[in-house]
Amino acid sequence: MTPREMAKLIYTSLDDKRGLDIRVLEVGDLTVLADFFVVATATSATHIRTLVGECELKLKERGVLPHHVEGHHAGNWVLLDFGPVVTHVFLAETREFYALERLWSDAKIWNPEEL
Repeated sequence: MTPREMAKLIYTSLDDKRGLDIRVLEVGDLTVLADFFVVATATSATHIRTLVGECELKLKERGVLPHHVEGHHAGNWVLLDFGPVVTHVFLAETREFYALERLWSDAKIWNPEEL
């Protein structure tokens, strides 16, 4: 599975479970951390768990497991590191605080139809 295919599958998984304001940022030319960041907003801690669980399930079905998961205990954000694609799921206030889209403003933002 290519990084782009992974990003699309993650986007679709988040969208299927009603993730909000989902953005796919191509950061491969800007950092060695990943090729893509997928960022989404959830409405509650329960919604975060639902979104993250769906991403993990859909990628696991394709044989892809996260290398690292961070933030489950915080309740206001979770990071899933799938290697070339890192997924960030935040509550709105936390997403605003970290402002990843501003931090990575040089990244290309993909439309779902383009993936």
